[in-house]
Amino acid sequence: MKSITIQKIESLNHNVRRIVTEKPDEYTFKPGQATLVAVDQEEMREEKRPFTFTSLPEEAHLEFTIKIYPDHEGVTAAIDRLQEGDNLLIEDPWGAITFQGPGTFIAGGAGLTPFLAILRNQAKKPDSGVNRLFFSNHTEKDLFLRKELEEVTDGNLLLTFTKEEVPGAEHGRIDLEFLKKHGEDSGQTFYVCGPPEMVEDVSRNLKKMRVTSEKIVTEES
Repeated sequence: MKSITIQKIESLNHNVRRIVTEKPDEYTFKPGQATLVAVDQEEMREEKRPFTFTSLPEEAHLEFTIKIYPDHEGVTAAIDRLQEGDNLLIEDPWGAITFQGPGTFIAGGAGLTPFLAILRNQAKKPDSGVNRLFFSNHTEKDLFLRKELEEVTDGNLLLTFTKEEVPGAEHGRIDLEFLKKHGEDSGQTFYVCGPPEMVEDVSRNLKKMRVTSEKIVTEES
């Protein structure tokens, strides 16, 4: 594993942190890829968890956008106790979700993070290929990076909250009714990431709308 020093820590909401680190020489990855991360402390080095790079490959630093689970007392809780100057350990990058053509992105909570580098990368292109982003959270306080998401999707951001009603947003889960109401061409690619149950439900409902398995991109596909 490679040791990297934390350069900046920023809170994006009550439980999501932006971690910026140095980048090892000749370390490369594709937008959407992930790596195994551990805290570089004696008692934590064998506790590895997958996190997606939210920086772009050409940038001089690495960035991770991490949801903290303090009740679990695991890796994310340990990360939340770190300070600038502390170290993380990373392995080589690996698959996860990569851009496979124009489509709609469907994210639940921290499931947005595998999409961030893809959305940022596509936004730099004349034809971004991002038809729309559906982003589901429990409450408005769980939302993060709203302004940037509006920018990288060229305004094609649709928010929904499952546990409260928020003006200008949908209320409820991304279920079959939601997809039928807001769905577009069923021949496009759909990128889905979030809690396993959500990914399963959304994928099943997309298939009911005659979207083929090949057009549904998940971390397992």
